Amino acid sequence: MSERSLDLVLFGATGFTGQLVAEHIYAREGAGSKIVWALAGRNEDKLSAVRRTLQGHAPKRPLELVVADSADKASLDELARRSRVICSTVGPYARYGSELVAACARHGTHYCDLSGEVPWIARMIAQHHAAAQASGARIVHCCGFDSIPSDLGTWFAQERLQARHGVYARRVRGRVGKTRGTASGGTVASLLGVIEDASRDATLRRELRNKYLLYPAGEAPGPGGSDQTGPRYDPCYERWTAPFVMALINERVVHRSNALLDFPWGRDFAYDESMLCGSRAEALTISLAVGAGLLTAGTAPGRALARKFLPAPGEGPDQEARQKGFFELFFEAEHPDDRTLNVRVKVTGDRDPGYGATSRMLGEAALCLAQDDLAVGGGVWTPASALAGNLLPRLEDHAGLSFDVATRD
Repeated sequence: MSERSLDLVLFGATGFTGQLVAEHIYAREGAGSKIVWALAGRNEDKLSAVRRTLQGHAPKRPLELVVADSADKASLDELARRSRVICSTVGPYARYGSELVAACARHGTHYCDLSGEVPWIARMIAQHHAAAQASGARIVHCCGFDSIPSDLGTWFAQERLQARHGVYARRVRGRVGKTRGTASGGTVASLLGVIEDASRDATLRRELRNKYLLYPAGEAPGPGGSDQTGPRYDPCYERWTAPFVMALINERVVHRSNALLDFPWGRDFAYDESMLCGSRAEALTISLAVGAGLLTAGTAPGRALARKFLPAPGEGPDQEARQKGFFELFFEAEHPDDRTLNVRVKVTGDRDPGYGATSRMLGEAALCLAQDDLAVGGGVWTPASALAGNLLPRLEDHAGLSFDVATRD
């Protein structure tokens, strides 16, 4: 690692989200006073344009530009050999991300991304976890809105319950409160890609229903339970709830975190996630809309229609819209013996979740891998299992997130 010329490389810096991540890292680090970092992608002219946006036309210390292509194994190997950390925004990852993860695992290069493509992540674990352990590469997927708030929110709730009452919860309920913002074009493309693959593959459809798909090999699954598909009343929150699409990602990541942390929350730990609603009617309406959307996306004409109206990769809201966005999530850690001792925490973000908040979360995850002395070695990790204690204060100080114990009103 000490012989590598680049501390951090942002791969995909010319895309919409990539440019936002570049802006965040540059605002934090400048041209490399603390770390040497670079912009990477397949088009040097576009990379130069991003650099000019960040630094102007004649910077005293220009950021290095690295040309690499996700389809060119040799260029990815060279990139991984030169870099301590690679942060990738090039998705959908099942189409464009596999060779880069393989290169990082081979060469001991730390890696983070925005992927929420659970079947692809499961393949990366199966194919590269052992190699990453051997090389020392820390591979951390899901470093955006899916799944940092859910993963670290659950970890934070568990730590608060342990600090107050000396126990961990066997169940945490994650609930999505008020939000403003849209899913990113990359997230939409990834979701449609997973649905398209599942429409042709019965095995993949079974995998998508498995809340423990990301469990380490050989571990028996937890208590199970089906994904929420309709309205449910939650007695802890005293509110009706509806399905939350990203729960299909976040629940799997949180369960893997518990396993990788060596089951501090118990082998029977269960995490579920849904949206808080104002009434049963609202919960029913949202449930029907989510169900109809997934059914529509399950057909080729439906996906074509969705692509006409939803953001495409490389597109996104303007700065004003991003700054007006926000999100809030709640996590209730249930005391195993006395529900009156439950701990509820609130996680908030002051930008829209899909772009403004996500780009800053990914940027801080990359800087955490590049700058912090982490306790874990190589392997395919989750944000909480690899980064939680280091990343959470970074998010509060530099990414506009807050983690607080909440009242139960």
